[in-house]
Amino acid sequence: MALRKKEKQSAFDVIVVGGGMTGICAAIAAARHGAKTALVQDRPVLGGNASSEIRMHICGASSNMMKPNAEETGILREILLENRRVNDYYSFSVWDRVLHSAVMDTENLTVFLNTAMYDADTQGKRITAIHCYQLTTEIHWTLTAPVFCDCTGNGTLGFMAGAPFRLGSEGKAEYHEPHAPEQPNLERMGNTLLFKAVDRGEPVEFVPPRDAYKFTEHQLRYRKHADLRSPDGQADEQEADEVLNNLDEATKSLVTDSYCVDYGYWWIELTGEKADIIEEYEDIRDELIKCVYGVWDHIKNGGDHGAANYDLQWVGMLPGVRESRRMEGEYMLTECDLIDNRVFEDAVAYGGWESDNHVAHGLLDFDKMPSTIFAFKGLYTIPYRSYVAKDMDNLFISGRSMGASKLAMASSRVMGTCAVGGQAVGTAAALCKKYGCTPSQVKEHITELQQMLLKDDCYIPGFRNEDPLDLARQAEVSASSEKQAATNVINGVSRTVGESENCWQSCGMAEGGEWLKLSWKAPQEISQVRLTFDPNLNHCIKLTMSSVRIAEQGRGVPGELVRDYDVLLKRNGETVACRQIRGNYQRHNIVDFDKTQCDEVELRVLGTNGFEDARVYEVRAYA
Repeated sequence: MALRKKEKQSAFDVIVVGGGMTGICAAIAAARHGAKTALVQDRPVLGGNASSEIRMHICGASSNMMKPNAEETGILREILLENRRVNDYYSFSVWDRVLHSAVMDTENLTVFLNTAMYDADTQGKRITAIHCYQLTTEIHWTLTAPVFCDCTGNGTLGFMAGAPFRLGSEGKAEYHEPHAPEQPNLERMGNTLLFKAVDRGEPVEFVPPRDAYKFTEHQLRYRKHADLRSPDGQADEQEADEVLNNLDEATKSLVTDSYCVDYGYWWIELTGEKADIIEEYEDIRDELIKCVYGVWDHIKNGGDHGAANYDLQWVGMLPGVRESRRMEGEYMLTECDLIDNRVFEDAVAYGGWESDNHVAHGLLDFDKMPSTIFAFKGLYTIPYRSYVAKDMDNLFISGRSMGASKLAMASSRVMGTCAVGGQAVGTAAALCKKYGCTPSQVKEHITELQQMLLKDDCYIPGFRNEDPLDLARQAEVSASSEKQAATNVINGVSRTVGESENCWQSCGMAEGGEWLKLSWKAPQEISQVRLTFDPNLNHCIKLTMSSVRIAEQGRGVPGELVRDYDVLLKRNGETVACRQIRGNYQRHNIVDFDKTQCDEVELRVLGTNGFEDARVYEVRAYA
């Protein structure tokens, strides 16, 4: 009997494979800039390691808020603020919906969920098509595009297309990185299953599965697993403080989540035994299940860990992956670039997370701390070239498999950094359509790409708004009151950097609101005003299962955000157009008008989400 096979084809300008935070931001960015885009995701939900299937919170350049004003903006901040508006109780089901809506509501974007790519067609160094199977519909899809973005994490598309890649660590001689091993090796960071427990207010018994592993206190001595907030635990708060005081600040931040028993544990990690950790994924998962339940058995039944009332509520079944293949980029980011806070001429993204290099055998390295932190001060930029696959004509690489050495990847792998890289890649892919060029040829338009990213509320350290089409840059600026100078809104930097606030801040909130005006001597034709408000980038808004991290955050959107405002276009003192915005909760606002001749744009702030002053980082105006 002949095999019946449902087959369909579809063509796009850009195809993004992988629906984690990197792929989401890449696909949205490409589509918003006019490219007909496909997003291919092999799971039923979006978000990758941040999804409800894995539930890792999104970390980034701020290193758990230790580096001031370093939180990521752009599409990622937009999504996080939307989640904060609707998800006060940290529901991962609500988060799934937020991510789903973010892509489904984007024009020019087609989403293929439950769709696994299993092959790629190439001609020379060019990918011509990918072949996918959608499990739920039983459809075999052939998808074509002139440009592809590999956001799979594993570098799966690049691997299938024959692009060069790396495994393990480079030796010291290659990049002269201070913490590289003397010789190359195949050591890698492992996969983790997380769990969530709840306090039932009464003793809860735990009966372990028959195949759960047994762990001793001695084996787990370097992995904190008692509720150190509880006087009933094996270690009290004084001991916890003593332990923390012996750690550097970066490691303190990393282990903080281990000082409670309701959320755990990133260190329940296994690396497998073969050269290819991807091939071992299923076996590692099976072993991780035994480890998770074994660790919980030890916490509940292996002595007093302050967990008598805790009940295991959720255990993941899909391990989160830290490291597998790294694709070779036209430039390989290195640990030296991180330490030097290097600002590249072709910078399009940035990072700041420490080089967080986990032990080679994960949980089984009982005699070692689970991670070695190589900390550095400040932020580094990531060059565009690290997102362009080496020896390929039409392939972007982004996420944790971008072009980076092992030690650089140990920093750039965190999801916040991956997400801003994804937005950079998606924006560049749209430029490929605009100019009919390859990813490598976008380097000829790097200034345009950088300015597009800044306009879309991304941050690139060392760069500022120099958009020649922004009419606000030639305007005179005045305000009703100034605690911070009104002229800051056109200085080109849309966040606090060091001692420079870079925002207008009013002196309180007068009855009738506070105003900011941009004026020109001659009338200008205005059709769009872009506003960047303050979401307090030192205030964490991540979705998390960690009670420690939740306690740091509170509810609702940050109070500094402007909530209610009017934008008025005026000519000779008379209002010729007005837009009234109420209930805003986003940092980046785009206010559109019919083309209007005016000599003044007035922003009138009527209220915030709780802060006493109006704070505005940037105002742009476009014809």
